[in-house]
Amino acid sequence: MSTRFSTTTRATPTGLVLALVGELDSSTAPKAQEAIRQLTLRTGDQLVVDLSGLEFCDSSGIAALIAARSLAGRAGATIALAAVPRHLSKVLGLLGLADLFGTHPTAEHAQEPATEH
Repeated sequence: MSTRFSTTTRATPTGLVLALVGELDSSTAPKAQEAIRQLTLRTGDQLVVDLSGLEFCDSSGIAALIAARSLAGRAGATIALAAVPRHLSKVLGLLGLADLFGTHPTAEHAQEPATEH
């Protein structure tokens, strides 16, 4: 079990970015859950969960991501994952959870307005 984990939150014009850094496992998931509970989202906001610094994520971490999605939904906000590590992307796909989250290559990209092609 790991203790190397931190969260940071920053406001953006489109909502909030929650960065999860380190190893998200059963020993650190309570810290992630607490950070999620403290988020204040409004209708129309977008919560971007920045995973660029995430080194490991087990089932407890996936539960935290689902909790973040639930919080966003209750607030009338949307959620997107940014910089999803390859191993986590594969696990989300195997579990049938990939469609629950929009994904973007970076947190900055997630905040850009959608463009039509």
